[in-house]
Amino acid sequence: MKFLIVGLGNIGAEYADTRHNIGFNILDALASASNISFTTQRYGDVAEYKFKGRTFILLKPSTYMNLSGKAVSYWMQKEKLSADQMLILVDDLALPYGTIRIRAKGSDGGHNGLKNINEVLGHQSYPRLRFGIGDEFNKGQQVDYVLGKWGKEELAKLPERLDTCISIIKSFGTIGLARTMNQFNNK
Repeated sequence: MKFLIVGLGNIGAEYADTRHNIGFNILDALASASNISFTTQRYGDVAEYKFKGRTFILLKPSTYMNLSGKAVSYWMQKEKLSADQMLILVDDLALPYGTIRIRAKGSDGGHNGLKNINEVLGHQSYPRLRFGIGDEFNKGQQVDYVLGKWGKEELAKLPERLDTCISIIKSFGTIGLARTMNQFNNK
């Protein structure tokens, strides 16, 4: 079995370790914990992770957030994968910081990365892990907040939340989406 795990984010030093790049952070944590490294390939940085007979293609798109669908579509076709063999890792303003929700499908919720993936794929029926970044910003400050660096308290809790995300990815590939949702959405 093979899976495509896509961490959404923006390339470039100015976006490193920002809330919007949590997808990249999750994949970097998994790669670091597994002693694997990313190589630059078409439309992104890619690594291959093997766990319990499963192969996970880890993708950090280089297309910038608003064109994530291009990278997703290319790698789905290249690896001959269906939408249910993919998991998108994305930040979510609607969830309190550190809250993690796994969904089988859904709207883009105003997220430009998901919006582009929906447009390119022509549907919204693909699994996603939504990582809550909270909404602790004043009116008109949403972009600055999303593209801002983590606060001190957020950073202190981040390693534990990243470990949970890694467990979710492994679970998704081994016991499936429904059982993973049951196990992790109630925490």
